[in-house]
Amino acid sequence: MSQSIKAARLRGSGSRGSGSRSTGRKGLRIKGNPLAGLGAGVWLVIVLVPLYILVTTSLRTQDEALGGNPLSWPKTLTLSNYKLVLDSGFWGFLVNNVLVTAFTVAAVVLLCVPVAYVVVRSAGRWANFAFRIFLLGLAIPAPVTIVPLYVMIGKMGLYDSLPAIILPTAAFAMPVTLLILVGSMRDISEELYEAMALDGAGQARILLQLVVPLSRSGLSTVAVFTALNAWNGFIFPLILTQSDNERVLTTGLYTLSSQYGVNIPATLAAVVLSGIPMFVAYLLARKALISGLMGVGGK
Repeated sequence: MSQSIKAARLRGSGSRGSGSRSTGRKGLRIKGNPLAGLGAGVWLVIVLVPLYILVTTSLRTQDEALGGNPLSWPKTLTLSNYKLVLDSGFWGFLVNNVLVTAFTVAAVVLLCVPVAYVVVRSAGRWANFAFRIFLLGLAIPAPVTIVPLYVMIGKMGLYDSLPAIILPTAAFAMPVTLLILVGSMRDISEELYEAMALDGAGQARILLQLVVPLSRSGLSTVAVFTALNAWNGFIFPLILTQSDNERVLTTGLYTLSSQYGVNIPATLAAVVLSGIPMFVAYLLARKALISGLMGVGGK
């Protein structure tokens, strides 16, 4: 990056740094809030108790799960439930889910980043009008569109394939993605754009070398939320696929539940295994996710 851009960024960081120091000094005078701490503790218990029951029940035997206390520690720890799940087609469901999630996130990011950049940098009314049209998608629930989507996917010859899940999932993720990215890109200083323009950079170079690096928080936020929606999606895989080879985890778990009947530990073991990848992804991107959510509002 050129010296002019570095100077502009230093000026901006210097002004923000002084503001953050003053905020820090004020923050030292803030007293604790016992009521908020109590509420946070209650909420933590509400969240952790179901997770505890989920994990411990998946390690119980079938007889103990049906007749024992779900809050008690298992008398006999067993991994047979996990072995049963892994031997029942779980790996195929997992691979399909990973493919759907990865391609959905890639499609949403690659399409929405340039669109958000045009909305932020364009002074014309058409760009804002198009942005508002995209945001109308927030008011359209996915179940309402399932019948026309079924017809369209069938006419395109994509029924019972992974693209039949990827395309509508990506489409419904775009309105939220644009809203977050536009807010993130509007926080970039105008001086940085001017410095890049003075260096003779074109729009593509500004987008790739300035906007994308400075929008990492927003990109991480939309990537995590899009991945969660794609990973946990149920209605599109249920309606738009039917063969076992195209099943994802959500429809696969539905089948496993029917297969096991009342085998509660095996079903919960499948739930635990399906949630581990997204839990790891959240741990890796939690800082960028939180900072991105704090800056959604833009300037």
